Amino acid sequence: MFRFRQIEHTADLGIEVEADTLEQLFEGAASAMAFLLADIELVRCAEEKELFINAFDLSEMMFRWLNELLFLFETEQFLFRYFQVSRIEGGNLEAKIFGEKFDPGRHVIFEEIKAATYHMMEVSKKNSKWFARVIFDV
Repeated sequence: MFRFRQIEHTADLGIEVEADTLEQLFEGAASAMAFLLADIELVRCAEEKELFINAFDLSEMMFRWLNELLFLFETEQFLFRYFQVSRIEGGNLEAKIFGEKFDPGRHVIFEEIKAATYHMMEVSKKNSKWFARVIFDV
C-alpha cells in the first residue's frame, strides 16, 4: 500500500510518497508521476514491458526508474498505468509496467514532464514507513 500527494514547488512539480515496503514506494512514485502526466483512467493495460535498473543508491535508483519511464513515453509513446516492482536488491530493481501506446483521440495529457531531478530528492525509511520526495522538471 502506498500514498502520495503533490507538493508545491516554484515552476516545477513535486510529489511525496509513503509506503509500507521499498517496492511499493517505487510503484507509488511511478503511479504519482503517471497521475501528473496523463488521465490514467483512460489508459488500458494492453501491453507489458520489463524494466531493469541498476544504481549505486536508492536516490539514484529512483532517479533512473522515473526517467526510464519518461524515456519510454518520449521515445515509444508508451503511457503507463500499472507498475509491479518485483525486486529491489543489491542496487538492482526489476519491474513490469503495464500500459499502452498513446492515442491522441482517446488519451489526455495533463502535463509535459521533462525529467525527474535530484533537487530535494529523498528516499529514506522513517520509522516503519518508506518515504520519497521527487521534484520534476516541467
